Amino acid sequence: MLTNLLLDASNAAASTEGAQDGNIFAMLFGNPLVLMLVIFVIFYFFMIKPQQKRQKEIRNFQNSLAEGTSVFTQGGIYGTVKKIDLANNIVEVEIAKGIVIRVNKNFVFKDDASAQTK
Repeated sequence: MLTNLLLDASNAAASTEGAQDGNIFAMLFGNPLVLMLVIFVIFYFFMIKPQQKRQKEIRNFQNSLAEGTSVFTQGGIYGTVKKIDLANNIVEVEIAKGIVIRVNKNFVFKDDASAQTK
């Protein structure tokens, strides 16, 4: 009886050592914490980082606005910048001949469509 218990214990120890040596990949990705970390890294490089890059480009464009630049507002209105009031953070956009609207600078974006047609 005692010999059977000792043999079972030694067999169990040998089988766990073999499993550890054989498949490290399964051990790493079998751990839920490691798997969550890998998923977070994938999300960071495919979703978060590109979005941060786009936001930085938009901020740079908004800070470098000049009169005559073709823009569109967040509401979907296309026009041309006529005047910039940096003190109040307001941009005056001409949407048709003689029609000028005032828009917050943070809601003005680069008009890529008109730049491609010119």
